[in-house]
Amino acid sequence: MFSLKDKKLANDIVSKIKKLDVNLKFMHVCGTHQDSLVKHGLDALLKKCGVEIGQGPGCPVCVTTPREIEEMLILARAGKTVTSFGDMINVPGETESLRSMRTEGCDVRTVYGIEDAVEIAQNNPDKDVVFMAVGFETTAPTTASVLLKNPPDNFSILCCHRTVPEALEAIIKMGEIKIDGLIEPGHVSTIIGSKPYEFLSKDYKVPQVIAGFEPIDILMGAWMLVQQIEKGEAFVQNEYTRVVHAEGNVKAQQAIKDVFEQGDIKWRGFPVIPKSSLDLRSKFDKYDARKKFEDDLVELKGKEFTEPDGCRCGELLRGLVSPFECPLFGQACTPATPVGPCMVSIEGSCNIEYRYKEK
Repeated sequence: MFSLKDKKLANDIVSKIKKLDVNLKFMHVCGTHQDSLVKHGLDALLKKCGVEIGQGPGCPVCVTTPREIEEMLILARAGKTVTSFGDMINVPGETESLRSMRTEGCDVRTVYGIEDAVEIAQNNPDKDVVFMAVGFETTAPTTASVLLKNPPDNFSILCCHRTVPEALEAIIKMGEIKIDGLIEPGHVSTIIGSKPYEFLSKDYKVPQVIAGFEPIDILMGAWMLVQQIEKGEAFVQNEYTRVVHAEGNVKAQQAIKDVFEQGDIKWRGFPVIPKSSLDLRSKFDKYDARKKFEDDLVELKGKEFTEPDGCRCGELLRGLVSPFECPLFGQACTPATPVGPCMVSIEGSCNIEYRYKEK
């Protein structure tokens, strides 16, 4: 966990925060940050110092809406070969999950990435193969790269990509919770850099730190935010300098721009967030499953969706509650019998709390 050098630094950070007698609430938007926080007991350690760090909408599987899951279920029933990551196929829909549909004879396949889905399409030219493309700016370049290489005509994607800065602005503007500072995701930031976050500090006076995933990274991120607040400052600092650069990955950004355009979209637990989706440009219509199979998906037109009874995933993703405040947590809802996506995904706060708190 900690080297002797890091342990001394960690103790110094904790001591300095304690001396300031603060009462602050920070939000991060990354499942890997949450995993590190809980696994290493940093959440409890920082609470003793007056700093609470909660998880926001940083789990790609969790923020994918019930509508998008139902779209894939319908395509599977319609005889398409549907592919997605393992976590995604376990998320319950209204009556079943993609995994459970295998027992009905539907062709549902788990893949490690979009390239695997393309290979399935190449090897099965008589099948329509659909890949559920989920994730933030981290995974969008991979989707873009594949489409730019002209995959086979029997391949398409159900595009569910979303962007992080716009969701953070939505949380701030909704004003449901106090947010004294933001710990920005390291993975997303390797792609977009630090500049896309700057408007949040400029317009809303929120301190921000881009942090890595080691325990000392997170402690340093918290300390840097505390220092900004103590000085009355609000700007974007980069703790993760060994990986993240101000300009980000320019080539990846260009691939995103070439393939996608910004759109408005709902997130699980949120209303429509303007300019937070990455929609396929019209020149890639032949790979857009929603347009290619519009007739199959027409039954969802105008349909409204809600969370399962008792499930508080939507509130969790907005930072309003902790998993322990959900009446289903660890009882009706476990990784073996998930009710909502926050218990399914390894990046979901419920799944993380269940795995580590039990130990």
